[in-house]
Amino acid sequence: MAIFERKSRIGVPVKELFAWHNRPNVFERLTPPWEKIKIIEKKGGIRDGSRMVLEIRQGPFHRRWVAVHSDYIEGQQFCDEQVQGPFSKWIHTHKFLPESETTSLLEDHIEYKAPMGFLGGLIAGKYIAKNLEHVFAFRHARTQNDLARFHPFAQQRPLKIVISGSTGLIGTALRNFLSCAGHRILTLVRRPPNLDGPEIFWDPTRGELDKNSLESTDVVIHLAGENIGDGKWSPRRKAAIRDSRIEGTRFLSEILASLRHPPKVLISSSAVGFYGNRGDEMLTEESPCGTGFLAETCQAWENAAEPARKAGIRVVHPRIGIVLSPAGGALGKMLFPFKMGFGGPIGSGAQWMSWIAMEDLMGIFYHLIFSEKISGPVNVTSPWPVTNRAFTKTLGGVLGRPTPFPLPVFGVRLLFGEMGETLLLEGQKVKPQKLMDAGFPFLYPELESALRWELGK
Repeated sequence: MAIFERKSRIGVPVKELFAWHNRPNVFERLTPPWEKIKIIEKKGGIRDGSRMVLEIRQGPFHRRWVAVHSDYIEGQQFCDEQVQGPFSKWIHTHKFLPESETTSLLEDHIEYKAPMGFLGGLIAGKYIAKNLEHVFAFRHARTQNDLARFHPFAQQRPLKIVISGSTGLIGTALRNFLSCAGHRILTLVRRPPNLDGPEIFWDPTRGELDKNSLESTDVVIHLAGENIGDGKWSPRRKAAIRDSRIEGTRFLSEILASLRHPPKVLISSSAVGFYGNRGDEMLTEESPCGTGFLAETCQAWENAAEPARKAGIRVVHPRIGIVLSPAGGALGKMLFPFKMGFGGPIGSGAQWMSWIAMEDLMGIFYHLIFSEKISGPVNVTSPWPVTNRAFTKTLGGVLGRPTPFPLPVFGVRLLFGEMGETLLLEGQKVKPQKLMDAGFPFLYPELESALRWELGK
């Protein structure tokens, strides 16, 4: 029988630490972004008898893991035991211990047996132990990070928050993050809603949305819009990108403005593409709009929220840079060729990339919800943008791979057309001036540390 233990001091009272673990979607928050784990079934939370079924992918192999919870003691501990899965035995005890009025201890204790008995332990024992260290270092850091974000607002009442675009890369992470903060999350969906879940049907193209379902909402986060990086920009594709943002935002803003009890804040997404291609110019929220399809779309996108502004709702436009996550987006697309050793700079490599770690992006959204003095555009990027050449070198270094294969300009234009030219060959050097002035605490402001965190390196 092998034993794994990890203990960490967490900077919140034990009551807050335990409550966080008892909230919906905490497992999703504790799953490292580089792990290929899919939740098949989840019944109950962490109390005795609750059950979770997972599908774990390792290379071409898919394994099923079924765990049942037991030994629940309010405020102190709970256990999960594998009843089906890759281990011969697995019992995981989560313990929560008070250390002082303001700190607590988080302890994970796992008793396990590798598959295939002694032979399995001999072959895979070191790998399993190393992987557990890796995963639980992440889990404890994620716990500390989230609770540090939530603690200053722990005395606030739970909010009713509505999110559009909740199945996208950012929306999925944000839904889990805010749920673990103890807020009530409802999502706008364009398919028949799940009657057992907190979903609200809407169709902005047809003007369909039951506005009564939005009454007394505290916060609306609007992320919905066609993916700009999904294929070449044909005239039809560009129209879909533009209309999904502008018409959807205008429709939602008009609905919110008409409510008897409207939300206090609408966080309506935008992008650093607002600034257009500006070379080495340092861009802040005071910089004017650029030129080109993406810049003009972003400007109209932001202007479409005017009905909400006129109704007295605080409107914030996070101009989001390149989001670092292995689960999707630009980094997700880069990973395979870079891991295969085929990465390289794009074009001259001199174009600027303004990026943000997903971990900091979650904290910024939380900051914007509660920062009543912040409105209008907010640059959501790291304070340290880099050139494409520097990004390439850093990503290759983190992955331990060479980056000898540049993608020339003609190749970008041939393969991706206007979309590639705008997204890959042009760039913006953006400074998050409003966040810096507000003293926002970036956890991963430097590219290498951000990539290592997101990629588990």
